[in-house]
Amino acid sequence: MRLVRSPSAPAREEAEGAVDATDLDAVFRRFAPYVARIGARLLGRADEVDDLVQDVFLDAVRGLRALREPAAIRGWLATVTVRHARRRLQRRALWSMLGLDRGLDVERLVDEATSAQARAEVITIYRALDGVPADARIAWVLFFVEGQSLEEVAALGDCSRATAHRRVQIARTAVEAALREA
Repeated sequence: MRLVRSPSAPAREEAEGAVDATDLDAVFRRFAPYVARIGARLLGRADEVDDLVQDVFLDAVRGLRALREPAAIRGWLATVTVRHARRRLQRRALWSMLGLDRGLDVERLVDEATSAQARAEVITIYRALDGVPADARIAWVLFFVEGQSLEEVAALGDCSRATAHRRVQIARTAVEAALREA
């Protein structure tokens, strides 16, 4: 399987018009699926996504009203999602070192209609991603799966473009090696 970046998806949320940042219910209805999608892809475990979404929107209760640009809601939520996912991934790495991690749950993230070969590739990819640092995993998922540019990956990862590129390459090397071995 050759790794090709997915094309940037048009921001459907932006095309639908602005959301009032003070209407938390409307913000949740509109952006919870987006946060859940990014969270599922970053974490690779469906059972952690609901907790991640809850954590992100708890921060949203405190932080959305402070946004100066209502159009920045989506980006702000993405940044908060990445930060929470990073903390979860770092905790998971610690649990794994202590032998307390419960293992991979990727099977639940793959659509049941997906071919057996594609399912196996996704499982191989997430196993490889479990072996790289959280920041490299996040950068790889944002770049290859979410279709973000390196500049966007850098902004979401709170790092320089060069660091974002290096992180993507670290994970890419691990994923490509795992796919060759599979």
